Amino acid sequence: MSIKIPTLQSVAINKRATKFHVLAFTVAITSLMTALSMTSISAQAAGLNDLFNSSSASQSKFLPVDEAFQVTSSTKAISKGTRLSITFDITPGHYVYKEQLALSFPKGINATPFTFNQTPVSIDDPTFGKVPVFTQRSVVATTMLTTNNGKGAKNAPIIIGWQGCAKAGLCYPPEKIKTKVNIAATRR
Repeated sequence: MSIKIPTLQSVAINKRATKFHVLAFTVAITSLMTALSMTSISAQAAGLNDLFNSSSASQSKFLPVDEAFQVTSSTKAISKGTRLSITFDITPGHYVYKEQLALSFPKGINATPFTFNQTPVSIDDPTFGKVPVFTQRSVVATTMLTTNNGKGAKNAPIIIGWQGCAKAGLCYPPEKIKTKVNIAATRR
């Protein structure tokens, strides 16, 4: 019976083979993880494309925000200041949050609380709880703008903030519209 005793050379070869196998295994795992992460990113991008109809071949589940809601503003100078009207043309199947409508303007300008031409309905919203929303086709929000000193102001920058959702389950990010308004002097 003969016993084979490993030589120094065969031990060195086995260590190199083990290092090679570990290196090959590491490269294979890294390649697999990279491929999986790229697939996930591609799947997420495809999901967003499906939502907003980036491909002409597929039908969109949701409209782009500017198609779901057409928002315009107009002003009219009157003796009490300037009436600002914001009109929301809401596509059926969508709604606008009443409480998310807000104005931002420079110091020295005042606005009365909004009045609306429609009555909001109350919904149980997953984000905000029970809230009033407008689902009607056309909603007009009106406010009166004045200056603190009663004098007029030209090209006053006004930012209109609002947010809407699709009833099918998509809430659009809050929107902001920048405009400039001439505010009439108030007559006493």
